[in-house]
Amino acid sequence: MFGFLKKKNSELVAPVSGKVIELSQVPDEVFSQKMAGDGVAIEPSDDLVVAPADGSITLIFKTNHAFAMTLENGLEILVHIGLDTVELNGEGFERLATEGETVKAGTPIVKINRKLFEEKGYKTVTPVLVTNPDILKEMNGLVGNNVTAGKDAVISYKK
Repeated sequence: MFGFLKKKNSELVAPVSGKVIELSQVPDEVFSQKMAGDGVAIEPSDDLVVAPADGSITLIFKTNHAFAMTLENGLEILVHIGLDTVELNGEGFERLATEGETVKAGTPIVKINRKLFEEKGYKTVTPVLVTNPDILKEMNGLVGNNVTAGKDAVISYKK
């Protein structure tokens, strides 16, 4: 009867299909040591990167290798596609959304060319970070699963 009084967990869905791994397993200290935020990483099995939640796109890097979002609840999210992929200067990335755009979870943001990244020696592992985790009471990464972009939860949290 008083279910509305219970705080339910909120979720971020997978921005890309693939296997969810612990952030500590990312072979880059900035991510594995949580210097840029807390969350999970995904080893992609697909080339489409989507919004992990409803919110507005606050930044898409000019090289299209990463984007940031702000959710209505104040949560700030960063999706970083691959490691050191900024060095590609946009090669292998196709921007599908614009900064300032309000999107729903699952909205396509960037299309990538994983084959090109791998041919050039770049790792495609994609960190999904909450950059202001201090505003949360609780956050859990749902690791070990194979997930579908825009559908399956990768992080659950309570504000």
